[in-house]
Amino acid sequence: MGNPVRIGLVGVGKIARDQHIPSIAANADFTLAAVASRHGHVDGVPNYPSIEAMLDGQPGLDAVAICTPPQVHYEAAKLALSRGKHVLLERPPCTSLLQFENLVLLAKVAKRTFYQTWHSQHAHGVAPAARLMTERVLHTAHVTWKEDVRQWHPGQTWIWQAGGFGVFDPAINAFSILTRLFPEPIFPESATLYVP
Repeated sequence: MGNPVRIGLVGVGKIARDQHIPSIAANADFTLAAVASRHGHVDGVPNYPSIEAMLDGQPGLDAVAICTPPQVHYEAAKLALSRGKHVLLERPPCTSLLQFENLVLLAKVAKRTFYQTWHSQHAHGVAPAARLMTERVLHTAHVTWKEDVRQWHPGQTWIWQAGGFGVFDPAINAFSILTRLFPEPIFPESATLYVP
C-alpha cells in the first residue's frame, strides 16, 4: 500500500468539521496535511490564511478539498488545478455552468481528478427509489424540499447575502437526488424559495 493522499482543506466551516475532517481521519488512505481558512483553525496541521499561502507552503499536497462559500469556488479550484492538485469541490459548484465546464477542461489538461460533491444522491433511500423509477413512466415531478438552514448553516451569513449564490445550497440536495432518480436530464420550470 502506498502513502496516504495528502489533502489540503480550504475553508473550515460546518461541512468541513462535520464531514470532511472526520472522513479524512477515519480513512488510512488519506491524511489531512494542511488547512487554509480566514477564520477557522485545525489543531495538529499547518494552518494558512489563504489557499495561495497553503499551496506555496505545502507544495507536496496531492489534493485539495474546497469547502468555502460558492462564490470563491471557481478561483480556488482553478488555482489548485493549475498547481497540479486533484480537486474535490463542495456544492454548489460555481456561479455559472461556463465556470464549471472550464474547470472540467482544466482538470483534463492537468490530468487531475476534479470531483464535485453531489452527495445527497448517495442517501440510503435513493437507490431503492431509483430502482422503482425504472418500473414507472413519469411525466412530471414536483419537489418540496424542506431544510432548516439555521441548523445546517449556523452563523453562516453567506447563504443569505445578495449575489452570494448561497440560496441554491439547500435546493442543490434535491437536484442531487433527482439526477439519480431520472435517467434523463432535469429541466426545472419554476422554483419558489420560502423563508419563515
